[in-house]
Amino acid sequence: MKFADFHEGMVGEAGPVRVTEQEILEFAKRYDPQWFHTDPTASVGGPYGALIASGWHTCGLAMRLTVDHFLQGSESFGSPGLAYLKWLAPVRSNDELTLKATVLEKRLSSKNPMLGVLRWRWQVRNQESVEVLDLEATSLFDLGYKS
Repeated sequence: MKFADFHEGMVGEAGPVRVTEQEILEFAKRYDPQWFHTDPTASVGGPYGALIASGWHTCGLAMRLTVDHFLQGSESFGSPGLAYLKWLAPVRSNDELTLKATVLEKRLSSKNPMLGVLRWRWQVRNQESVEVLDLEATSLFDLGYKS
């Protein structure tokens, strides 16, 4: 979607994406090697009762859904960061995650009218409608960019 296609109050959905045990293990071993992400046997006796995905893995899945469904082919070129990030429930093997994106604000930069600013909320839920991730992101769009 192009920056012009977004509007305040717009809600879009993307997904689902299925999370596999192999992906949980591969991501965790490389980036977040805590035992409850990397050891299926030990994690059964842990606080979550099973292996769970790293929160950073969940963020990566949300980003992938966002790019594939909203930002692909757009003028998006980066982000100055997040207002907040919350991991609300564990993500487990075989969960199917769906992203709901809500546009909170759309404006042009006061310093550069060729820079679009989009502030939006991403909520990720599993197949049981349990919210597992909530964040507010700001995305920047170069309106002079020709794709």
